[in-house]
Amino acid sequence: MTGNALHNIEQIEASLWEAADQLRSNSKLTSSEYVMPVLGIIFLRHAANRYYVAKAAIEADQAAGRMPKRSLIQADFKKRRAMLLPREAQFDELLRLPKDANFGAALVGAMHAIEAEFPSLAGQLPRDYDGFDPALLENLLRIFDSEALRTASGDVFGRIYEYFLMKFAMQGAQDNGEFFTPPSLVQTIVNVIEPDHGIVFDPACGSGGMFVQSSHFIEDQGQDTSHRVTFYGQEKTGTTIRLAKMNLAVHGLEGDIREANTFYEDVHSLYGRCDFAMANPPFNVDMVDASRVSSDCRLPFGLPGITKNKQTKKETVSNGNYLWISYFWSYLNERGRAGFVMSSQASSAGHGEATVRRKLVETGDVDVMIAIRSNFFYTRTVPCELWHLDRGKPEERRDQVLMIDARNVYRKVTRKIYDFSPEQLANLTAIVWLYRGQQHRFLDLVAGYVDRIGDEIALIEDAVLAFEERLVEIEDGLKAFADGIRAIADIDEAQRQPLIDAFTELTEAESAYETDRASLLDALAAFVAMTARTPPTSNGDQHAARHTFTPLAERVKGLVKQIDLLYKLAARAAQLVQDFAGAHEAAAAIYDRRILSRALKPLDAERKTAVEQLKLAAYFYRQVVWLQERFPDAEFVAVPGLCKAVTRAEIAAADWSLTPGRYVGVAPTEEDEDFDFEQTLRDIHIELADLNREAAELAARIQANLEDIL
Repeated sequence: MTGNALHNIEQIEASLWEAADQLRSNSKLTSSEYVMPVLGIIFLRHAANRYYVAKAAIEADQAAGRMPKRSLIQADFKKRRAMLLPREAQFDELLRLPKDANFGAALVGAMHAIEAEFPSLAGQLPRDYDGFDPALLENLLRIFDSEALRTASGDVFGRIYEYFLMKFAMQGAQDNGEFFTPPSLVQTIVNVIEPDHGIVFDPACGSGGMFVQSSHFIEDQGQDTSHRVTFYGQEKTGTTIRLAKMNLAVHGLEGDIREANTFYEDVHSLYGRCDFAMANPPFNVDMVDASRVSSDCRLPFGLPGITKNKQTKKETVSNGNYLWISYFWSYLNERGRAGFVMSSQASSAGHGEATVRRKLVETGDVDVMIAIRSNFFYTRTVPCELWHLDRGKPEERRDQVLMIDARNVYRKVTRKIYDFSPEQLANLTAIVWLYRGQQHRFLDLVAGYVDRIGDEIALIEDAVLAFEERLVEIEDGLKAFADGIRAIADIDEAQRQPLIDAFTELTEAESAYETDRASLLDALAAFVAMTARTPPTSNGDQHAARHTFTPLAERVKGLVKQIDLLYKLAARAAQLVQDFAGAHEAAAAIYDRRILSRALKPLDAERKTAVEQLKLAAYFYRQVVWLQERFPDAEFVAVPGLCKAVTRAEIAAADWSLTPGRYVGVAPTEEDEDFDFEQTLRDIHIELADLNREAAELAARIQANLEDIL
């Protein structure tokens, strides 16, 4: 994730907390009373985002003659995964209301208008806005009209919902996070099981993120989701069902989602019928009534273990994890695939759970196990694992399970939250492709990275020239000051010498930089021309392209250091000028602070842009290196500390454990030549900002408690 993307997430969270603070301070409602109304406003914001993007795309198609110029209909927007919002429900229209308007009534009207247009949402949208002060509602609307939220994309809706539940410590936030699965984990599951046809079922669907990501996968392949799959969901909480239906609607999707407790019910009668099953079920539930599930057809491997509740004297399933695991297998048809999140304890659990696991492994249907490090969830810090089953696994792989230990693959979003970057997701998926013998997909990914290197190279020249233009402005100011003080009689050569030395060092560094920059840009252009002339589609050509770029990557790194040095030298010279002007009254008269000190900030901004652009080219090169160093022949091999294809015999010898770390071993210690000091400093800054924010919140709570006591 780039620094800008991280900043956007922080902006979104800050905006949300500001809104939450407004509610907490200015309304008399309890948390359970105000969460859904606020989510309704988030729904309108997200629906508006998608509506405006879709509308612009439709109008562009009409202008280009790709579709007739006519009144827009709901199908036009659904095709682009958006809702054709009634005028009174459009966010901009709500913001245009006069200050003395009844914003509560306007929001209720917006919800009614949407429900009238979308029968699947009838009775689902929040309408409890009467308890809010109109001025507060207007302020809340404007908070959710921030630039960060206007441009937010992806499964933001579910993430925002999670954020609210976490911040207000509602009961749902303690419920193991079952209502929301981080997009990184959902996307990993989708990439492995590839849900592109038939029945897609989520028996613990929460906010519906699995369906949304599945639709992204289908449409990335150029297909229409509504023509390819049918979504079914079960969820035990009525409030969360409302959220899921809102999430589907806002993405222009439809699904049959019903309230049910999957431990006991299969309300869609999907046993043995699903092409794909996927979920993030609640972990480690220990109060499932054994008598109600003992004869369930969805438990072909038997109960994992029973204990007697000391208080009720009823027999309960000792741990519900293996009920879920069995259910997933049972829902699949003869060629179905499943992917789900599971507690890391489950893969090596003993006693009755080990017996169920052995029977499952013996079917040959366990396909891929992926270990995920801690801190991927908002409300949980524990690690987890992603299980993937494939009842249609080809015969040559039925004796194998792919183990991937991804605990060392992550990026830091905040001090407490990690995820996968798009490239990390793609690289992990590439391991699965090689395991399945899909070498062409691996090669296409590497070729795509080479193309991205070229794309980023194309933007370097403008970025570095913009930096140079700002640098010249400062140098001209420095030169003007230097020329000016030569005419001042009471300033001798010795006093001017530190300035002269600083200017000389800056000039010499710039001269060396200009030579290196010109040479590097020529070399980068030659690389782009070479790869365009002969696109590297074979493994051999891709290795050749990588080796050609390797010395250029070092030179890119060197140019980054030179740009950083130029900024530091310019800043030092500007500071010397400022100090000199402060010490000599005559010099102060010719000191132009606007040209020197104030010009440093835009120079630094251009420096960051240039450096970021240079680093992007090197970043995609490193993705090629990551893949080729681990899989040099573009064929699957065991990589210590990362992956291994394990046989059933090996699993049996390890007590039927499905814990990836038990098999892949430990990666050899490597010196990180690409250690990013700037990124490390950004991480420290993130942690410090989080700690400062938490300290401020704690201080505010303490102050409020003291005021209540006094």
